Amino acid sequence: MFKPIRTASRLPLIRSRQTELRSRFAYFRNISASPRSRTLSNLPAVNRKTVTTTLGLLGGLAICQWASGMEVHAEAPPVNSAEDRKRKLSVQHIQVQNSLQNPGVYAWGNNAGRVVAPDSDETPIKSPRRLPFFDNVLLRDLKLDRNAGVAVTEKGDLLQWGTAYADGIKTPEVTLKGKNIVKAQLSRDRILALSKDGAVYSLPIAKKYQLPGTKPSEASWIPGLSSKGSIHYRALKPDLGYFESVTDIASGLDHVLLLTSQGRVFSAAASSSFPVKGQTGIQGLTYVTRPKDKPYDTCHEITGLNRQTITKIAAGDYHSLVCDSKGQVFSFGDNTSGQLGFDYDPENNTLPTPTPLSLKSQYPGKNLTAVVRALTAGGANSYFVVDVEDTQKGGVTPDLLACGTGIFGNLGNGRWTHVQGSPVKVKSLSGLSEYDERANKVIPIRPKYLSVSATHTAAVMDNLTKVDASSSPNSPVHDVNYGADVLWWGNNEHYQLGTGKRTNSCVPVYIPPLDPVPEDMAVDKSNGMTGSSTQGDLTRKSGIIDGKGDGVGGGMSMGKDQVHRFQITPRKKANIAGRTVEFEQRISCGRGNTAVYSAV
Repeated sequence: MFKPIRTASRLPLIRSRQTELRSRFAYFRNISASPRSRTLSNLPAVNRKTVTTTLGLLGGLAICQWASGMEVHAEAPPVNSAEDRKRKLSVQHIQVQNSLQNPGVYAWGNNAGRVVAPDSDETPIKSPRRLPFFDNVLLRDLKLDRNAGVAVTEKGDLLQWGTAYADGIKTPEVTLKGKNIVKAQLSRDRILALSKDGAVYSLPIAKKYQLPGTKPSEASWIPGLSSKGSIHYRALKPDLGYFESVTDIASGLDHVLLLTSQGRVFSAAASSSFPVKGQTGIQGLTYVTRPKDKPYDTCHEITGLNRQTITKIAAGDYHSLVCDSKGQVFSFGDNTSGQLGFDYDPENNTLPTPTPLSLKSQYPGKNLTAVVRALTAGGANSYFVVDVEDTQKGGVTPDLLACGTGIFGNLGNGRWTHVQGSPVKVKSLSGLSEYDERANKVIPIRPKYLSVSATHTAAVMDNLTKVDASSSPNSPVHDVNYGADVLWWGNNEHYQLGTGKRTNSCVPVYIPPLDPVPEDMAVDKSNGMTGSSTQGDLTRKSGIIDGKGDGVGGGMSMGKDQVHRFQITPRKKANIAGRTVEFEQRISCGRGNTAVYSAV
């Protein structure tokens, strides 16, 4: 006997599934501006028949779907995959994005003093490791030593940690606060801090010496009231003129240099050991001859520089460098390794007064003029960034020169020299240039700055960078972000170079990215693109040095045709915890350790 199908009770469900199915195909509909084009009555008979048949098929499909219990899915709309393709093609793009989204501090190397990883008993730390305390924290400055770490917060307060500060400290503690500090330096046993308004403070590294002792009076925000400071510290007060202030400081193990806005330089004792190797630049100044009616750390003007306007200062462990507005360098202090730029003299291995350093022997041509643009020092080494101008042919060639000890590879010139007096060229980082597509010309590549420790060095190069890559789904895949190249050399006893090996390096080398490289990294074999610069395929593969991929450094991770190396992110505005802040990554080399931090 025939029985009709009971559909009345399921009719609402069928209608709802038809509606749902039509919505899944909605993005195929004609979105014409003319209402007439959307009506069946205005279509030709043949077209009306076609549309009617299509709607009938859709309805039948919905019924079949309901009857069989199957889910029928339409093809998903296109998604924005441009960013995914960029991340798979460029490790540099990933590094820039990660550094802007997750600012913080990475550190590696000697952890005997609980500086690199305060909560770990491991020593050494062989690869970059984030310090959780500094996650999403921006800093003004960061300095590391073997047993002490000091950081300047975004608000200008000092943070300290490490066994030289106090045993058992798992997270950094605030010590000097409310002084608006912008820069910090570490001596043998004290911290030298420069405030934004030009005041210079000196305080013990050890917590046990900060808590007792005289605590200076501090002005209150209420006029006429004052209070005692929470820790013991001293203020260094050079004899300044009206409207003159301290603009920079540089310290060695026992001394500190102070540069003023008028181009004058002062020096002072900076530790419990009085400087005795001429690094203060004051003829005849010793612990015995110092002024007895003045404080131990009295600031003395270096009168031997009175005729020059000094613009740059640097200090190694026991020597000092200054540079005037014309690019002339003066050096003084210990020269036992040739760090002053002069050949070693066993009968007189110190220069107690500023002595001009000539680079004529490095550039003997009559048409060549060498001008020092930047200088830095650390341990028993000195480095000079020099612009060499050919007055006859025109053009400027940037060079990096080094002098001092090279026993650990500190000179970066491919040799293991014990003593190097006359500055030698770091060939890998000299004479570099690249093509700037925006300026439509070739421009020189100089070291932007160097961070120098007692035995190893890092150079941040001033090559072209890009941090404004489009996030549009229609942007070309080669529109990626990339940062500045960074290279390391010198002692690697505690893995401080970051190569993952313990071998010293006498030439600059790259290191792998701070974060692990994704396993599914794709490589564009047509050009080996990593987004390192705009100079071309070879540069993109291997960075600014060793363009053919030969000897690019054992620390780099090579994924197929692509060289995965660490690049540092230049200054860029980004959103951090709901606020827009401009910051960059910076490097700090300490005694046996290294750190990369996010700096405002």
